[in-house]
Amino acid sequence: MSLRILLPAGAPRVLAAAQLSNSVGDGAFYVCSALYFTRVIGLSPTQIGLGLTLAWAVGSVAGVPLGALADRRGPRGTAVLLALATSIAVASFLFIRSFVPFLLVGCLYATAQCGLAAARQALLAGLVDRAARTGVLAHLQSTLNAGLALGAALGGLALQYDTQGAYLAVFALDAVGFLICTAVLLLLPAVAPVPGRTGGEPRFAVLRDRPYAVLTFLNAVLLLRMPLLSLAIPLWIVARTDAPSRLVSALFVLNTLGVMAFQVRTARRVTGLRTATRARTLGPLLLTSLLVTWGVPGWLLLGALFLVTALAMGAVVHWAERDRARRPERSVNGAETAPLTAPAS
Repeated sequence: MSLRILLPAGAPRVLAAAQLSNSVGDGAFYVCSALYFTRVIGLSPTQIGLGLTLAWAVGSVAGVPLGALADRRGPRGTAVLLALATSIAVASFLFIRSFVPFLLVGCLYATAQCGLAAARQALLAGLVDRAARTGVLAHLQSTLNAGLALGAALGGLALQYDTQGAYLAVFALDAVGFLICTAVLLLLPAVAPVPGRTGGEPRFAVLRDRPYAVLTFLNAVLLLRMPLLSLAIPLWIVARTDAPSRLVSALFVLNTLGVMAFQVRTARRVTGLRTATRARTLGPLLLTSLLVTWGVPGWLLLGALFLVTALAMGAVVHWAERDRARRPERSVNGAETAPLTAPAS
């Protein structure tokens, strides 16, 4: 089976270009940020962990109204503003030298990133046909990982030199990348805003969908893999092992190349809730097997957390299927349609 390298011309290819433009800088940022925060800013690992935890907590909460803003005001303009805000946040890291400014800039960075991710999802939904979205999304993720791999390799050079100037250059590269992303997003056609809530619909109606809320929580646990790659592993390698710091870059490149090689092929088999559940569960199980073999209690605990969460994912998806089958679906204009009794296949 042949594998399409480039997305079709038009909105999908522009979305991929925007993804690539900022992912190169992000890759360098991810492998260098932990060491930059400790060696240049002078923060302790505890301060970094606390600051980033608070920042991403703020970003996760702020992402909900920002996603609603993208729906109501149009996702293209919202994405452009949030990409610009991310560039400003990354550039601000160049000038901070203490914990409180680090925390404030981290909150801005996390808020802009969470909102930008939501706006990009809205752009995908508005510009790509439903039947093609899974394939396009997989290509976008592979494009993202290609950029991350290239950026991680550049970050490896900064780790090799291990100087303040090298780390500053990495952050400047990431800030410029988001500026380019801002310009590329402007090339997309405008997407019409989504109609507002109906008169009788509660403001937080989505939270009443308990299966969806539980799935969101489980997915948040699985997303711990990102700070594992960008924060925990770099600090662990530098502080607890005799391995060279450039190994951080090599591991990140290996991870992203693996995703690039298999993500699109895997996504072709995801055609409904059941296949999506199997795909979502397999990755954490493989990651868990790697963690367990290291034998350190902390890694075992993290591996157990991923394992339990991944296994719970299937049960919650089946719960969501049963719940959805009992309720009528609603079209865009609010009219009831027949309940969906089986996932697409």
